[in-house]
Amino acid sequence: MPTTAPSAQPLSDVTASDSSLRRFLHGLPGVDAVGLEARAASLGTRSIKTTAKAYAIDLAISMVDLTTLEGADTPGKVRALGAKAVRPDPTDRTTPATAAVCVYPDMVAAAKEAVAGSPVKVASVATAFPAGRAALDVKLADVREAVAAGADEIDMVIDRGAFLAGRYLKVFDEITAVKEACGTAARLKVIFETGELSTYDNIRRASWLGMLAGADFIKTSTGKVAVNATPANTLLMLEAVRDFRAQTGVQIGVKPAGGIRTSKDAIKFLVLVNETAGADWLDNHWFRFGASSLLNDLLMQRQKLATGRYSGPDYVTVD
Repeated sequence: MPTTAPSAQPLSDVTASDSSLRRFLHGLPGVDAVGLEARAASLGTRSIKTTAKAYAIDLAISMVDLTTLEGADTPGKVRALGAKAVRPDPTDRTTPATAAVCVYPDMVAAAKEAVAGSPVKVASVATAFPAGRAALDVKLADVREAVAAGADEIDMVIDRGAFLAGRYLKVFDEITAVKEACGTAARLKVIFETGELSTYDNIRRASWLGMLAGADFIKTSTGKVAVNATPANTLLMLEAVRDFRAQTGVQIGVKPAGGIRTSKDAIKFLVLVNETAGADWLDNHWFRFGASSLLNDLLMQRQKLATGRYSGPDYVTVD
């Protein structure tokens, strides 16, 4: 299902003005909602067993952005989460580390200390997360604080109000400004809050807008609204990154976040990645799960495959 617009206009010219950007985004093919949901559902029925399942579970663990984004977060909680990210199962050193720990900007320093010497990255939400309703200078200060504290990745939220009002160039300019504030120190994940964009067409437009503006990742959700990552909206974003690379040669990552809680769910998403974008995205440099509870289920299922039985409730920590 191609997502590119049939246009000879170079992508470098698309963002020259609000009208040209609007023309491009509204020239993208409309999404066949029934077909999209049917394909996502069909891919979700694939059966993954034994050796392949063990591989998929370890791959999913390595793709988790272990997340705590609560008003009650403390340095102690963040340090404990960082220790879990580095060694998810202290009883089994073959368990892979997670991809990252994701925290608020004021917790970045504690997270960096907790994961020091490991491959685990520190991601920080920014730009007035989760609503994204703040002046640009406030958003950029948020980003710079996180980067100065050592964040390896920034998860920004777009201004959904501006996007839904059709002010696409404003959203584009904010993303490019945040990307500049990240400098070379941090990769940028752009969160669309797909549950608030209302239509699949809008999700497709937001995906292309984010990629044109310089996103390193496009991300479904904050995890703070009723509808977060779904197989269908993630499939749509995977189609977008696949086609963007085909057109530009630039590879962009995808991060579904919110609502992915079980190993079964995670494996369904990995099938989506493999069958839609391809094996090049089956790596935590290009695909992540934004989650807090998913890791525990992955660890329980991993232990079940190794021993043939489920462990007791004290096998994993309660985060």
